[in-house]
Amino acid sequence: MVSSFPILRSEPAQAERRRTRVAIVGYGYWGPNLARNFAENLESELAAICDASPARLSVAHAAHPWTRLTADASEVFADPAIDAVVIATPPETHRALAIAALEGGKHVLVEKPLATSVADAQEMLDAAERCNRKLLVDHTFLFTGAVRRMKDYIDAGELGDIYYFDSTRINLGLFQSHTNVLWDLAPHDISILLHLIAAPVRRVAAVGASHVNTTVENIAYLTMQFDGPLLAHCHVNWLAPVKIRKTIIGGSRKMLVFDDMEPSEKVKLYDSGAHLCAKDEDVYRSLVEYRTGDVLVPRLDKTEALAAECQNVVRCFRDDEPPLSDGALGLEVVRVLEAAERSLRSGGMPVEVLH
Repeated sequence: MVSSFPILRSEPAQAERRRTRVAIVGYGYWGPNLARNFAENLESELAAICDASPARLSVAHAAHPWTRLTADASEVFADPAIDAVVIATPPETHRALAIAALEGGKHVLVEKPLATSVADAQEMLDAAERCNRKLLVDHTFLFTGAVRRMKDYIDAGELGDIYYFDSTRINLGLFQSHTNVLWDLAPHDISILLHLIAAPVRRVAAVGASHVNTTVENIAYLTMQFDGPLLAHCHVNWLAPVKIRKTIIGGSRKMLVFDDMEPSEKVKLYDSGAHLCAKDEDVYRSLVEYRTGDVLVPRLDKTEALAAECQNVVRCFRDDEPPLSDGALGLEVVRVLEAAERSLRSGGMPVEVLH
């Protein structure tokens, strides 16, 4: 067991503002990435790392030798020197940990998904409001240069009316033992969709199959419907021979392709579309006319998404900067996932998303 180390603090220069002191709870798969970014951020201090595993604490000590380590999360929540807690533990633990941190007076960032049920997510939001603390969700893709540029195009009306959103997120592994591929991978695409479209999902239908572990689906197809003609579709799979991260968004004026596996040209804006035209006022001779124009490849901000997110999180906690991924968005993602799970269990029957 690694012993606890004191937090080393230096007095800030007079012109500097006090750094936000952050504790990481959970140092498994994603926790090290969060710890690294908060440690490197000039406006935050990595004050503590908490994990129940002595082996993981040893790894944390090697990476951050001057950061206090503990196996007791309640010790973190009770420490008045800690301003914010980042929870990177399994989703089924999020509700209890987040509420305890909020009641301890901490702002909280929770790894996606926010919770495993709408009831738990709502309870977490209620606790944040009751405690007058902020609750954010780690939807990292919203902070990529690609998604931010896509958001700019859509908000500016470049695409016109949005017709469809079609995403594919597949790879070989990592198989989860307690959750299916929908809850593991689909939060990325659902959060991107809701961020870009800014409209609630009304109805979902989901089908999936289990091929390796008979208790959890390793492949799933999720269809989401909105008010109006917009249709969204998400394909997620742990059992694919190649890694694909691609989203296509079709609009009445232009179309977007986001390929996250492209090393440089991740976003392409196509001046392409189709419309119905009639010849000689004869409806029977109506034709679909296609337009194929230029393809624009914009320059993207190459800042690491997690670094940009940590900056936004710190400034939201400290300076009331508007969050890009708040608890309300996290709740909406969980609403879609919970409805998708009900559809999956009913053989793909459409299910209303309750708001």
